[in-house]
Amino acid sequence: MSDTLLLEPSRASTIQRVVGGALRSREIAVAAVLVAVVAITTAKSHGFLFAGDNWRDLLVTPSILILLAVGQTVVIVTRSVDLSVGSTLGLTAYLTGRLFLDHPGIPIVAVFLAGLAFGAVLGLVNGVLVAFGRVPALVITLGTLYIYRGIFLTWAGSDRINASDMPRGFLKLGTQSLLGIPILTIIALAVLGVVGYYLYTARGGRELYAIGSDPDAAKLYGLKVTRRVLSAFVLSGALAGLAGVLYTARYGTVSSGAGYGIELQAVGAAVIGGVAIFGGSGTVWGAAIGAFLLITINRALPVVGIQDFWQRAVVGGLIIGAVVLDRLLTARQERKLVEARDKQ
Repeated sequence: MSDTLLLEPSRASTIQRVVGGALRSREIAVAAVLVAVVAITTAKSHGFLFAGDNWRDLLVTPSILILLAVGQTVVIVTRSVDLSVGSTLGLTAYLTGRLFLDHPGIPIVAVFLAGLAFGAVLGLVNGVLVAFGRVPALVITLGTLYIYRGIFLTWAGSDRINASDMPRGFLKLGTQSLLGIPILTIIALAVLGVVGYYLYTARGGRELYAIGSDPDAAKLYGLKVTRRVLSAFVLSGALAGLAGVLYTARYGTVSSGAGYGIELQAVGAAVIGGVAIFGGSGTVWGAAIGAFLLITINRALPVVGIQDFWQRAVVGGLIIGAVVLDRLLTARQERKLVEARDKQ
């Protein structure tokens, strides 16, 4: 009996720590909001989730945004941002169509590799300017956003890549499923898992967080800050390139408006998912959940009769709320550290 009594407080404290950690988790909080949005909207309109292929669309539509949000997360944790991913997506999507059009019979794998490489090169340009030029990433990537978009408009002009210009096997990637899960979603989740595992376990991943937490301290400690920041932008560009290839497979057509404005959604998804805009914290898992939440909200609000203006206002409010919450939590943590130091 006495042993049981001694164990009970320990078990209770363990449960309290687990529950407390779950309640403080931004990822769990955002996931709970996502579930609530789906449940409320489905209760309002049963067809939102169960009519036709609606459930499938809720899985496949966020896939492209997840790739961009994952790349954005890697950049943001280093205290930077990449606003050029939408233009990179558009350029790569058009390149994908041109490869099939100009080189009939080209292997699909080769097109995927070309998209990844092309996006990585565009990301490398951003990384070199930021890492070696010592210019704020916001300024650099805002500039390359317009430069890449201008190149896209000049290259594409009024031309349009149509589904008839691409092989059926490639287009099937945007429509087929495996074990009930869309292939595009599987690709996005695979990338999410690989990048998430790297950030969580690899030394390079942990160094990215250290750089974002305190760049000056990271330099004094001997971390290769320039190389890490450069690699973060290359990865972001490569994932935007992959997103461009999947965009072409998903929609079957590419015009000069491809990817327009999606960079803001990528940043919003990362921030809403708990990635600190000032760097140093956040996970790709949270960014992915944020991407699902953004897409779901955009689909759910019209169903419940909310006008377009308020739809945008809700998304804007979520982003502002996420940033404010992050600052409050950071300030609270800093106060605790100061109090702990004073007690010593």
